[in-house]
Amino acid sequence: MWRALASNMLTFLVVGAFLFAGLLLWGQSQYTGNGPLAQAICLRVERGSNMSRVSRDLETEGAISNGAIFRAGVKYSEKAGDLKAGSYLVEPGSSMAGIVDQITRGGASTCGTEIVYRVGVTRTRAQVRELDPASNTFVEAANFVVGEGEVPAAYTEKRGETDTRYRIAVAEGVTSWQVVEALKSMDVLDGDTGDLPAEGSLAPDSYEVRPGDTRLSVLTDMQARQAERIADAWDVRSPDAAVQSPEEMLILASIIEKETALAEERGLVASVFTNRLNRGMRLQTDPTVIYGVTEGKGVLGRGLRQSELRRATPWNTYVIEGLPPTPIANPGLDSLIAAVNPEDSKFVFFVADGTGGHAFAETLAEHNRNVAKWRQIEADRNNN
Repeated sequence: MWRALASNMLTFLVVGAFLFAGLLLWGQSQYTGNGPLAQAICLRVERGSNMSRVSRDLETEGAISNGAIFRAGVKYSEKAGDLKAGSYLVEPGSSMAGIVDQITRGGASTCGTEIVYRVGVTRTRAQVRELDPASNTFVEAANFVVGEGEVPAAYTEKRGETDTRYRIAVAEGVTSWQVVEALKSMDVLDGDTGDLPAEGSLAPDSYEVRPGDTRLSVLTDMQARQAERIADAWDVRSPDAAVQSPEEMLILASIIEKETALAEERGLVASVFTNRLNRGMRLQTDPTVIYGVTEGKGVLGRGLRQSELRRATPWNTYVIEGLPPTPIANPGLDSLIAAVNPEDSKFVFFVADGTGGHAFAETLAEHNRNVAKWRQIEADRNNN
């Protein structure tokens, strides 16, 4: 009898072991396999939250099939204490293991609210926008000029949330003074800006920032990025480039940046200035004259006067020979590359053509005809 009882017990243990192993394998497949989520969601993890609360939220959203398996997997992987606050974009079919990796790895939030400060030539705007996970597109909640008028409630509300992301987008062609003044107006940053950075030394680009970052640290990042770009552009310079140093390249690139907003024109504009420099002709470009008037502090806001075109300043290329002594703005990478890789042309003139681009010419007679066309376009617009 005891022998039969022992045999039955052994059989029970073996079957139980097989069942337990099968259960483990099933749980593991549930944890690592594709999840049930059919449409992307934005999972928000509050500060002070825990894995139990997160698992309940995921179950409610239909992102996981079993909260107990989720918590068991977290415990087995020893990641329960690594939960990071933030907003996370959970893609359709995400596994439990993948979600755990997302919410414990940390880093910048991948969904939720984003506040973008757009530093432009004439003003700085703040845009509050929310990512719609279903369409993976942003929905705008507020858009206003920083420092003008009442601050929208949406901005104040989102500034108070811990998982809001912040980004500073600096446009090509802004001056260092404009960047500094913009940073001073952003309440997400702390501290002073220090000395005014050299003109042209700040890279127009997008910068992720966090509340409490210092203005000086942001400027340092911009300078480091621009220094890298200057080095990269100089390394790929053409033997046909007229500039003789990275500093001259930066100056010419800033002029190109201010003369055209069209990417496809940068090489041609660069060729005009290259041809003029090689022939000993004055550059005669209005943006340099404007810089001589404003010194990069603000926008002129009107046309140039004849007296200003004749006035001798270090930047008036109607008066001086060659390049001005400093850049007149912060150029982007494409303008830096264009300055040392001009297109092959014989053009030495260009004027606006009414479409947002320019008409280029090799001779003064051809240029005068293009100027006449442009003046007629201006006259027609003023009469309408």
